[in-house]
Amino acid sequence: MRITRHTMYTRIFESLPLPLEGDILGVSGLKYWTGSPHYQPPKKIIADSARITEAEYPDVSMLKLPYADNSFDYVICDQVLEHIEGDPQQAINEAHRVLRSGGILIAATVFIHPKHYGPKDMWRFSPDALHYLCRDFSEIIQCEGWGNRWAHVLFFIYDKARDWEVPARTISLARYLATHNDTNYPLNTWILAKK
Repeated sequence: MRITRHTMYTRIFESLPLPLEGDILGVSGLKYWTGSPHYQPPKKIIADSARITEAEYPDVSMLKLPYADNSFDYVICDQVLEHIEGDPQQAINEAHRVLRSGGILIAATVFIHPKHYGPKDMWRFSPDALHYLCRDFSEIIQCEGWGNRWAHVLFFIYDKARDWEVPARTISLARYLATHNDTNYPLNTWILAKK
């Protein structure tokens, strides 16, 4: 797993009843949840019996999801919120609308990150901002961030280090940076919110 996602996914996966069952809406980024040729999750994240609806942003707008109310048990919005052209609150409200009662929104995004396009780079979110955007949910299961000043320095000097894979061995620079967290220096942020 990439250095910038290691702690985020570890923390998210620890907080969910894995493997996820039911109806799942994935708005981009599902390769880290279902596996890809370049990444295989350490354990089964989504059950084989789950019904996955993949919606690729920007082809499907988070501001007006084309799904009925109360359609999904999970909405996974991974690295999309920062690209939305419009009100991020509207995107969160749409996720809330399509979730069933007790359903969970999993939203992962960036806070301190270089400009990146997909197709546009519009927003940055602190954990406080994500918590505020999800204020109408019944419960915030987890709202955190990952980063540290050493990662900031390294990425400033050598941006390609963001793509380093975290090795299995316990002693390595990549593992240290990926697992060391200082809440004052978040690079990535995420929230798990229950409807």
